Amino acid sequence: ANHLLELLNLSGPPFCLLDVGYSQILNTCLLEVAIILLLTVLIISGNLVVIFVFHCAPLLQHHTTSAFIQTMAYADLLVGVSCLIPSLSLLHHLKGLDEELTCKVFGYMVSVLKSVSMASLACVSVDRYMAITRPLSYATLATPCRIRACILLIWVYSALVFLPSFFGWGKPGYHGDVVEWCAVEWETRPLFTSFIVALLYAPAAMTVCFTYVNIFRICRQHTREISERRARFGPQEGSLGQDGQPQHAPACTDKRYAMVLFRITSVFYLLWLPYILYFLLESADIYSHPAASFITTWLAISNSFFNCLIYSLSNSAFRKGLKRLCLFCVQRVDSKKSFSPSPGYGQGPICTRSTCHV
Repeated sequence: ANHLLELLNLSGPPFCLLDVGYSQILNTCLLEVAIILLLTVLIISGNLVVIFVFHCAPLLQHHTTSAFIQTMAYADLLVGVSCLIPSLSLLHHLKGLDEELTCKVFGYMVSVLKSVSMASLACVSVDRYMAITRPLSYATLATPCRIRACILLIWVYSALVFLPSFFGWGKPGYHGDVVEWCAVEWETRPLFTSFIVALLYAPAAMTVCFTYVNIFRICRQHTREISERRARFGPQEGSLGQDGQPQHAPACTDKRYAMVLFRITSVFYLLWLPYILYFLLESADIYSHPAASFITTWLAISNSFFNCLIYSLSNSAFRKGLKRLCLFCVQRVDSKKSFSPSPGYGQGPICTRSTCHV
C-alpha cells in the first residue's frame, strides 16, 4: 500500500475516484467536486428550511415523532456541513493537514450522523407502533422527558459504535475515500464490519420492518371493522362531523401519518442499500472499485436531502408551515422595500398614542 501511495504521489495528476481523463488537463477532480458541492448546497439549504418550518408551524409539534424528525434534520444539516471537507480536499485547500487524521475524523463524523438518522427512523417506527397498539397508555409511555432521553441515547450510542475506528479496528465506511490515504491505506476489516452490522444496521432494519408491518396490518384490520359496522348499522350519529360528513377514524389518521414516515424510511434504505452491500463485499475482499465506492457513498449521503423533500411533499401540516414561512419572508422584504423616511426623519422620534417611530 505504501508503494502504491508513493507511485500515486509521483504520477502528478490528482487522485480522482471518477477519473475520466479530465484531471490530467484541469488538475482537479471536476466531476467529484461538482457532485459533492451540489449535494452540499441541497442538503444544507433543505434541512435549514425543515428546521425553520418546525419552529414556525405549531401543528407539527403535536406528534412526539416531530422531535425525532428534527433530530434527523439537525444530523443531516451537519452531514451537509461536513461535506465541505472532501470538497476542500479535492480543491487542494487541505494540503497542510494530516491526511490520516482528516480522513478518520470525516469518516467518523459522517458515520455517526447517518447512524443517528438510522436510529431515529427506528425510534419513529416504534413510537407510531405504540401510538396505534396502545392508544390509551401512549401519553404516559411517550413523555417529553423519555423522548429527550431517547434522543440523547441515540447520539451517545452512535458515537460509541464507530469509536473503535480510531483504535485500528478498521474503516467505518467510505465517506472519506476522496482523500487519498483513505482509499489506499485505510482498509476495511470483516470483524469490524460485522460489529457495525450487528450493533446498528441489522437491529434498525429489523425494528423498522417489524413495526411497520404490524402498523399497516392493524390499520387495515381497524378500517375493515369500521366499514363492516357502517355497512350493517349505517353511520352513527357521533361519527358525523359538523358538515354532516363521516369523520375519519383515528386509525385512518394514524395510517396516513405512518405512510409519510414509511416513505421516508423506505427511501432511506433504498439509497443506503447499495452502500451497505458494497461495504460488505469490499470487507470480504470479493469486490472493490474506486468508482463504485464513490457512487454508493454519495448516493447514500444524498438521502440527507431526500428526507426533507419527502416530508415537505407528503405532510400537509409541513406544507402549511412552509407557506407560512414563505409569507413571512415576503412580508419582511416588502416592508423593507416600502419603508421610506418621513420628512422629519433624523430629527428625533415621532410618537403617537400607541406607537413610536424613530
